[in-house]
Amino acid sequence: MNAQLRELLKGTSRSFYLTLRVLPAAVRPQIGLAYLLARTADTIADTELVPPAQRLAALHVLRERILGASAAPLDFGELARSQAAPAERALLENVEFALVALRDMSADDTKLIRPVLDTITSGQELDLRRFAPLESKLQRAADKLKLELQPQPIIALQTDAELDDYTYRVAGCVGEFWTKLCRAHVFQNSKVDDAKLLADGIRFGKGLQLVNILRDLPVDLRKGRCYLTSDSLAEMRLKPADLLQPANATKFRPLFTRYLELAESHLAAGWNYTNAIPGLHVRLRLACAWPVLIGMKTLARLRQGNVLDPQQRIKITRAEVKALILRSMVAYPWPPAWKRLFRDSGH
Repeated sequence: MNAQLRELLKGTSRSFYLTLRVLPAAVRPQIGLAYLLARTADTIADTELVPPAQRLAALHVLRERILGASAAPLDFGELARSQAAPAERALLENVEFALVALRDMSADDTKLIRPVLDTITSGQELDLRRFAPLESKLQRAADKLKLELQPQPIIALQTDAELDDYTYRVAGCVGEFWTKLCRAHVFQNSKVDDAKLLADGIRFGKGLQLVNILRDLPVDLRKGRCYLTSDSLAEMRLKPADLLQPANATKFRPLFTRYLELAESHLAAGWNYTNAIPGLHVRLRLACAWPVLIGMKTLARLRQGNVLDPQQRIKITRAEVKALILRSMVAYPWPPAWKRLFRDSGH
């Protein structure tokens, strides 16, 4: 991977860059490139100053290039100019560098990278279509003029099956890709239960995405989005709009706890996945362990306080991330200490 792509990764990947740096060299370029292109698609999908139809069109042409169905140069100039963050602007302006790197990948690696990006992009397109009614021309014009609007309606996913499908499309498929890639390049000759490893890898990704959903709930609600399902809320005699009121936190807490437990069970599968990797592959195990431990620490925070209060943003500090990383590296040679990491990070 060239220096320009490495700089883009460093600027856009935040905590994932730590994971990327510790990955074995045999899979670092492929995973880094897949992340960059997925992040490009995510940036397009999240550019709210641009109408949904235009973002969908941009995602479509990006997907066509990724899949090799088109060779037309991409121009995301308007999307890039709409970015507040310089790193995301640079990501869109330099998308051709990433696409050239994809073209230069081996045929076997390309066969793994293209499907995961196709699936991720399908999830982002589904998201845009689902929430597009919230972004009327009137609302966009008012936002540009900084007018105050009445709270907009909230659109929620309907069923837990829809939520599971969404978490697979945007993250579970990454666990699937990661597993196949590492199996091909890192521990191809080791005896492991491939079916269980793949299933746990998918759950690993779903768990990380569910943690993000639970952490970002107050922010998403104020954008008119609710990823917790209307069916599950109805069981508690709640509507999505009720979650805008911090006073409803006590009534909401049992349902929120149910989702916390689901996320933890997925992360437990991720921890099993980590420990199924042959022990000699220290770098790969650490790269898997860190997001699990950070996810568990985030869940522990989400169990405290008012989960509906937008002023109580849950965020693990950089110092805490560094402490988790250091502790994992110290514990790795000592199996009892290593095994305790998962349990202790949840407290």
